[in-house]
Amino acid sequence: MSTAFSMAPLFRQSIGFDRFNDLFESALRSNEAGSSYPPYNVEKHGDDQYRIVIAAAGFHEEDLELQVERGVLTVVGGKRERSAENVTYLHQGIAQRGFKLSFRLADHIEVKAASLINGLLHVDLVRIVPEEAKAKRIPINGLQPALNS
Repeated sequence: MSTAFSMAPLFRQSIGFDRFNDLFESALRSNEAGSSYPPYNVEKHGDDQYRIVIAAAGFHEEDLELQVERGVLTVVGGKRERSAENVTYLHQGIAQRGFKLSFRLADHIEVKAASLINGLLHVDLVRIVPEEAKAKRIPINGLQPALNS
């Protein structure tokens, strides 16, 4: 029996976080959902570029909905009714159920684009930090006297 602690749940549902405490908070809240369907990847393509890739086999663009509200990206997939089909499955290995995935986005992370290519939903994210939130270098001028009040 292994006593190793897996850190994977901490990084699954958070995009762009550099603060470790926020990861713990997010992991505790996301345990409620606990769903691993559909499978997905979270990729980092640069310092400020991320991508979520969701396996959405069998879904059409009109079956998928993306929404960002209060820093949470929600991806919902719902299947259309197929009343006209007269199919009997001998084996059905491709899931035909709807899903809902939520990802908590860090400050200044915005959804740039989304596309459905070959059964994979790509959601591109970018970190856009405003000038006033960026770190500023303050020069030290040792030769100038202090200002008098």
